[in-house]
Amino acid sequence: MSTTIITVSADIAAPPATVWEAYNNPEDIKQWNQASPDWHCPSSENDLREGGRFRNTMAAKDGSFSFDFSGVYTRIVPYKLVEYTLDDNRRVSVNFVETEKGATITTSFEAEDQHPVDLQREGWQLILNSFKNHTEHNH
Repeated sequence: MSTTIITVSADIAAPPATVWEAYNNPEDIKQWNQASPDWHCPSSENDLREGGRFRNTMAAKDGSFSFDFSGVYTRIVPYKLVEYTLDDNRRVSVNFVETEKGATITTSFEAEDQHPVDLQREGWQLILNSFKNHTEHNH
């Protein structure tokens, strides 16, 4: 059985160092890590180093549902690359590429089997779009 890889990306009009910091700082993560306005990220822990763990709680604002998005970092190249393995053993790679207008972030991840691929792609893209909006307007 082959694993489906899903890729999403966004161009961020902010300096690459700002993009890196906003992506990895727990206080920023709590501000941008949601796919829609009715969700939020009430807590974020991030030990950004190879072998370090991260955990972000994603929750419906009405309190009806929450879950932890967590895993272990497998490779960190400052300002360039973050790779991690989620607790369900799916692998994720986040590339940061400097551009003329700022940076492009491209995230590739192994799809899970419980939701349609298009829905997973849309959800991850919406979160990345939220990151773009946060970084461009708050930094």
